[in-house]
Amino acid sequence: MCFELTDFQITLNNEALFEPFSLHIKAGQIGAITGPSGSGKSTILSDILGVLPAIFSRSGNIRLNEKDITGLPTGQRHVGIFFQDDLLFPHLNVFENLVFGIPAKLSKKEKAQKISSALSHAGLQGFEKRDIATLSGGQRARISLLRTLLSEPKLILLDEPFSKLDEELRDQFRSWVFKQIQLQDIPAVLVTHDARDIPESAVKIELEVSYA
Repeated sequence: MCFELTDFQITLNNEALFEPFSLHIKAGQIGAITGPSGSGKSTILSDILGVLPAIFSRSGNIRLNEKDITGLPTGQRHVGIFFQDDLLFPHLNVFENLVFGIPAKLSKKEKAQKISSALSHAGLQGFEKRDIATLSGGQRARISLLRTLLSEPKLILLDEPFSKLDEELRDQFRSWVFKQIQLQDIPAVLVTHDARDIPESAVKIELEVSYA
């Protein structure tokens, strides 16, 4: 698997947010995009996901596994996203939250097996019936990432995923997230303003702001 942005640039009212850049990352690798507030980091993720607001324009190509996905609707891109907020459904238990992300083609038994395996792998064995309100911040974060991974994305986007965690939990969760990406063997694009969140092996892009 691989992911590419080629001569990529986003404009607003005919003004470029940043200088054009290209990015190429392989399976299990992380592409880290940094830059000042307002430089377009999260807007880039929106475009990769296929939900770029109409007020913006993009030039350049988006390719996933050597296929141009630039014009595809979101549902056909096979791209997952993990935000800084966990966005779990409070009225559903852990199992119900996780099953929401699993492809519908699987049987109930297959879904239950996948969830059990994922929870065990995340150190949350037996959490299927737990109420979301009873989970710690770190547990909620792990459940949220598992839901994204269970959807079997071919690319995962990480939008400031560690910014709301305390320092100790942040270090632990960051290491765990990067390990899951390697195990899933998929490329990932990380947006962050904190250099500590970027692994040494990452392909780094620092946005050069175009506007004054």
